[in-house]
Amino acid sequence: MNPSHVPCNMVDGTRLKILAHLSKFRDNYDHKWDVPREQSLPGIAEALGVVRSALHKPLTSLENKRLVTSRNAKVSDQGSRRRKVIHITELGLNIISDIGIPSQIKKYRIFGPLPKLTTVHGRNEEITNIYNLLNQGRNVLLNGLPGIGKSSLARNIAEVMMLKDWTLRWATCYNDTDVSAIANMWLKQSGMSSPTAISAAVDSSKNLLVIDEIQELNIRHINSINNLILEISKTQASILLLVRAPSPFDNLIEFENIRINGLHLDDAKKILPQDLPDSSVIKIIESLGGHPLALHLWDSDTKLPEENDAVQEFVESTVIKRLSNDGLRTLDELSITPIPLGVKEIFSSKGTDELDDYAILKNHGNELEIHHLIRNVRRRYFTEKEVQDFHHEMAIKWAKRNGIRATRMEVHHRLESGKVIDSKWLLSHLSELLSKDSASAAIIFEQAISNNDEEILREAASDIAIERGEIEIANLHINCLSNGINKTKRLVRLARIRGNAKLAEELDFELSKNLNPVEKIKNEISTLVRIHDDRLPGPINNNLLKKIKHKISIIDISALPDNKRNVASLSLNLIQNSIALETQDMTSAAASRSLLESQLGYDNPKLKIIDLKSRLAIRKNGNASKESIEAARNEIRKCDNILDKLILIHMTLDASGPKYPQWLIQSHSEITEKPLREDIAAHRRVIAHKWYWRGILEPERKLSHWRESLSKFRSAECINAANDLLKLISLLV
Repeated sequence: MNPSHVPCNMVDGTRLKILAHLSKFRDNYDHKWDVPREQSLPGIAEALGVVRSALHKPLTSLENKRLVTSRNAKVSDQGSRRRKVIHITELGLNIISDIGIPSQIKKYRIFGPLPKLTTVHGRNEEITNIYNLLNQGRNVLLNGLPGIGKSSLARNIAEVMMLKDWTLRWATCYNDTDVSAIANMWLKQSGMSSPTAISAAVDSSKNLLVIDEIQELNIRHINSINNLILEISKTQASILLLVRAPSPFDNLIEFENIRINGLHLDDAKKILPQDLPDSSVIKIIESLGGHPLALHLWDSDTKLPEENDAVQEFVESTVIKRLSNDGLRTLDELSITPIPLGVKEIFSSKGTDELDDYAILKNHGNELEIHHLIRNVRRRYFTEKEVQDFHHEMAIKWAKRNGIRATRMEVHHRLESGKVIDSKWLLSHLSELLSKDSASAAIIFEQAISNNDEEILREAASDIAIERGEIEIANLHINCLSNGINKTKRLVRLARIRGNAKLAEELDFELSKNLNPVEKIKNEISTLVRIHDDRLPGPINNNLLKKIKHKISIIDISALPDNKRNVASLSLNLIQNSIALETQDMTSAAASRSLLESQLGYDNPKLKIIDLKSRLAIRKNGNASKESIEAARNEIRKCDNILDKLILIHMTLDASGPKYPQWLIQSHSEITEKPLREDIAAHRRVIAHKWYWRGILEPERKLSHWRESLSKFRSAECINAANDLLKLISLLV
């Protein structure tokens, strides 16, 4: 036979599927590093939906015919060890071309961490049934045992729907996932947390929303995500939820509940090597109950359980026992982590390749976790004391690493170690945790309270909930606090978030009577700043102006110590300068500006913002001059501080509308994805304004953006701004 040409009819079955799969990676032959995992044996097996051993003979045959070639290379995100990868040759591509199998992937509208498309066997009826339901606008809750193939089935359903021009939005849940994380996956924009805003953003037909691995959610975030699902179920979008039974949601009455079970004999056969005797195939399938993951875990050296033995027993007695010490160490470490880890983050990473070879790992981009079935079985091996000791060991290891992720892992392992955690140590890390991931901070403090219900931890947990706008959770923690100043402070904040201005004023008055002089003045100034910021962009209201001036006149800071008096004086001067500029009282503005320069220093960056605000305040026909707008452009370009830059942009937008310069629109668009500190009041207010301006600049998404702004104003305790924005929203719907 001429090796330069192989007849098409001599390549069929699994070999043809291998060539079709590898044709997607035709341009990777010269890559010396970071070859996609899909070109390794585990990756090919997953894509084709077969066990690894089913590929040995077909690959050997293809290589002998020079249709593929193999070499050792570094596989992407799989550590530094080189592994065997397979490439299709030109001759192999000719075979695919002759048969007419497309080697290019159609581009779809996809959002979120979409799993790789893999072949599923024996699920055509389920795919058709669920597709029809979703296509009719119904919502589906798909449940089944771990490893039964829920995600793979959903991925294939999504593929069918995308071929019909549906948009796919996929979210995968982990322990730390909250509403904001799901919104980020679905919409590719960070910071959105209002269920009504998210539902408005996805409210369109031919829009498929998937939430996978719901059972992994921490109980701390279950209710808020349940509320999100209920809100979205009112829209035109279709929802597909994937969960290991039982579902944590018991009120999804309108959802079609579909359970998938093991595969029938003829379908399960397709996962196993084709050259196995029928008697062996039947025994394997019946022993494992047609469970897809268990079948993928099988190999020729595997001892089968007795018929009707549980799949869990098979995993325990056979799959885990064949692992080396390195494999077991990696398995154990990944089995107790709250979130997937990158290879470089795993302390016992030597066993990752072995776990991958045995189909034990789940890949999420550059992060790894254990298949939940295997993880759950492995955890049964250990006593509670052994698990706690292991967590203690891991806490010590993570403590030696730097960064917020290391802190989050250290805290988790400390809390799970069974040892009493030092509340002061935990609180010392609160600001760091909140600055990057308030969802994990919320979980950590709930966990800490369950271990040690201290008042100081309850206060922190209530503050986290308040800052996240979680009223019911905040109320729960506040009610557990002892009566006194600390409780009243939080009740005042809670009343504002709920929009109860009268109750907030009454509680604030009660609070002020019990504060010492320093704390009282601090509270008065903080209230003054919030009142000044509690409004939408535009001219200041006369009544508000009078209220602010009156409050300034009755604040007496003379009794404060020098250092605290200087800080208080600075805050008051900043407010006086702002209201002077807003009312174009340039004489008063100049006087307060001189005081600010003496307090801040002539080269302080805040003075540049004040001076720019002064230039922008001078309006003609409601707009600032071209020169002042250009000056703003220069300052915005030079500014490195995210908060200051966003404030500058908002000031310039307010001064230049309604025909906003394109460079200004672009500047706002670029900065909106950069995070601010939601645990700081001033930041929360600026975030609320950010979403307001997004609604102005992106009118096609105005309803969604303004609903998010409304939520942010409420969590920032800005009652007036929230009420005014609600009136504007009511005109849109």
